[in-house]
Amino acid sequence: MFNSPRKAAGGAFLPEDFVVPTLVAGPDFQIRPITVHDVVKDYGAVIGSLDRLAGRFGPEWGWPDREFTFEQALIDVAWLQKEGQLRRSFSYVVITPDGERQLGRIHVAPSDDPETDAVVVFWVRADEENSALEKELETFVRQWVTTAWPFTKVRFPGRDPGEGSGQAAH
Repeated sequence: MFNSPRKAAGGAFLPEDFVVPTLVAGPDFQIRPITVHDVVKDYGAVIGSLDRLAGRFGPEWGWPDREFTFEQALIDVAWLQKEGQLRRSFSYVVITPDGERQLGRIHVAPSDDPETDAVVVFWVRADEENSALEKELETFVRQWVTTAWPFTKVRFPGRDPGEGSGQAAH
């Protein structure tokens, strides 16, 4: 998933005294840490966006696989949840304000570039591609990771000019 030589004590991504954001609510979406309870909606969002996600992350990551199963989704989501508990990387679901539909995901991880504090990857489901929601989410995420997190320089692979898909997150 993510590779990084930059870690705080105990292999954690961030210092223990940093309070990791747990819920962000806005008029058009909510953001909260992913858990195994999200697997059904997450699987639907991934399966409905296979071509878009495969194009975004590229074949070098092998995600999502064309044969992506519900069991694989459960393992992925559980892994992402555990990474957050261990403070090594943080993954969030982006959901509608009523919590009924998953719109995408956000991943915040250490950077393997010593000049950069973090790597942030996010995606929206295929039916939200190039929508007002995607633009609003991008604006929000770029501000959020520099105001609510202790970062000064963040890379957005696949979203910044000259940046390929870089480090993938699923």
